[in-house]
Amino acid sequence: MKVSIELGKGIHENAARYYEEAKRAREKAEGVRKAMEESRKRMGEAAKRKAKAVKVARKREWFEEFHWSFTNAGKLILAGKTAQQNDKLFGKMEDGDLFFHADIKGAAATILKDGAGASEEEKKAAAAIAASYSKAWGRRMASVDVYAVKKGQLSKHATGGFVGAGGFAISGEREWFKNTKLMLAIGLEENGRVSAGSEDAKWIRKKVLIVPGKMEKKEAAEKIGELLGVPGSEIMPCLPSGKASIVRA
Repeated sequence: MKVSIELGKGIHENAARYYEEAKRAREKAEGVRKAMEESRKRMGEAAKRKAKAVKVARKREWFEEFHWSFTNAGKLILAGKTAQQNDKLFGKMEDGDLFFHADIKGAAATILKDGAGASEEEKKAAAAIAASYSKAWGRRMASVDVYAVKKGQLSKHATGGFVGAGGFAISGEREWFKNTKLMLAIGLEENGRVSAGSEDAKWIRKKVLIVPGKMEKKEAAEKIGELLGVPGSEIMPCLPSGKASIVRA
């Protein structure tokens, strides 16, 4: 190891110079160490945020292509998003199912699975879904009449010819749910999926209630998403066509 000394200075002065140089080197090394620790900390926090943001892909249930909901007793409620989906739901109906439809031109075909054995409360929950996913929402109506019939009362054929996409010919007596309120509960079910339900849906947690209102659909989705802690894009598929207002969260 080579050591350089200044001949014009004494031993103590040279030693003092090396001491100061060593001190500066230690301070510089300590600064580098702290900078590295801070950098590692920031990288770790960024990795945690990224991991939190990435959702584990889950298997989608077959019914998630439609508007879907449940009764408090666990019966599945399905509503078509398009005329083609209305026809598809008609094709999936079984003998024990009930068909619900708002008494207005332009409404979702709504199916309550095993509805023949449903309670009055469950039927009202299905009626609320049928009412909300109808043109009545876009017209900002407070309520609309809804009726229910059995599978055997439905047909795609009527006097004079075939009924068009999304339309059905109905025969026999209808069960009526007069003045069904247009109100939906948007929230998370136990598996973390965003869904819509009737006002008194107990299976939805962190519930937000909406009615026809003044907020554009995208704005409403973002605000509801903030309240539920999920992206607005997950709320959009659950919202009816038309503007909305949040009445309770």
